Parts: sequence; structure tokens; C-alpha cells
Amino acid sequence: MSKNSQETQKETFALGKENYKLLLIGFAIIVIGFILMVGGKSEDPTVFNPEIFSFRRITLAPLVVLFGFLFEIYAIMKRPKDNV
Repeated sequence: MSKNSQETQKETFALGKENYKLLLIGFAIIVIGFILMVGGKSEDPTVFNPEIFSFRRITLAPLVVLFGFLFEIYAIMKRPKDNV
């Protein structure tokens, strides 16, 4: 390759700056979902704690994690504005 063709060829990343920001937001959403799942253990292992089956742990947290993974897919698939 000549020197001129090396200068005109610009190295670019596969994802843009906005994509990486969206990936971090999606990761934070997933972490929040897993934090929502935490808890519900019983102090005494012989006693059952029904709090383990609360709405937050059974329904809300998995939906938040699922939304986070879907957001991650969107963040990866979104086209950077400079690569249009």
C-alpha cells in the first residue's frame, strides 16, 4: 500500500460512541434487575419465608432483566450516525 492510501483509510470501530453509551445503560438496567431479585432469605432455615415469592422477585425483576437484554440488542444493532 502506498502512503497516500494509508492516510485516506480511516480506522473506525464497529460501534459508535452512542452505541457504547447505550450498552452501558443496558448493562445498568440488567444489574438493577438482578438487585431487585436479591433477598427473601429466612433467618432460620427450618422456617419458610413467603417473601421469596413476592411480586418484585417473581415478576418485576425478570421483566427488568429482560428489558435490559432487549435494550442491549438495540444498542448493538443501532447504526452509528456517521456510518449511514
